[in-house]
Amino acid sequence: MTPLRCGFLGRVPYEDATRLQGVLVDLVRRGETGDLLLLLTHPPVITLGRGAHAENVVIPDAERVARGIELHEVGRGGDVTYHGPDQLVGYPIVALRDGRRDAHRYLRELEDGLLATASAYGVTAARIPGLTGIWVGDAKLAAIGVRIGTGWITSHGFALNVGRDLTGFEAIVPCGIPDKSVTSLGRLLDRDLAPEDAAKTAAAAMASALGHEAVWDDATLAALSLRALSSPPVPGDRA
Repeated sequence: MTPLRCGFLGRVPYEDATRLQGVLVDLVRRGETGDLLLLLTHPPVITLGRGAHAENVVIPDAERVARGIELHEVGRGGDVTYHGPDQLVGYPIVALRDGRRDAHRYLRELEDGLLATASAYGVTAARIPGLTGIWVGDAKLAAIGVRIGTGWITSHGFALNVGRDLTGFEAIVPCGIPDKSVTSLGRLLDRDLAPEDAAKTAAAAMASALGHEAVWDDATLAALSLRALSSPPVPGDRA
């Protein structure tokens, strides 16, 4: 099986993570590194995907700024999402090989990995037909928004709600779906759980779903990240 090198990078500002993905996508495209899975958290941030509707941010800019929530337009698919410190964010930087170059298949594989992660905690999640992500009842447990660039190299990815604090989602209509709510592993299990606690479980489940073997390597991922963030920005944000 192809190795998927995984690591938890801690809390990374959203702008840095976007730049990091751009550099790593180029490295994977050029064959200078194998497939990667970056696991991390973000400070509070609202992101607007390519299909975003501005009205799905439901608090005024002044209140958003006062609450310390950044806002960024991004190159992934989807509508409005919120990321915060209680959420495990995963960015697979993966070259989709011949026979796997199917965006819908890739999305379903990410969902498979998230379903397996939830199951490892004794939580039964499911898909909802026509919607991306995984759900417990009508509450979203994990969101997905991806970009597949030149050479079928993936970036962006998934966000799994882990901790109990979901107050940041009050600032948006999550994924633009007004009749659905959000939940987290911590709330469903009624116990404290940090994103780093779930990182290795998520890495193993996601690697398996993508047909890879997880190789946990914090040191290499940290070194690659340091190299990427000290490099000149990638023109045009190709992540």
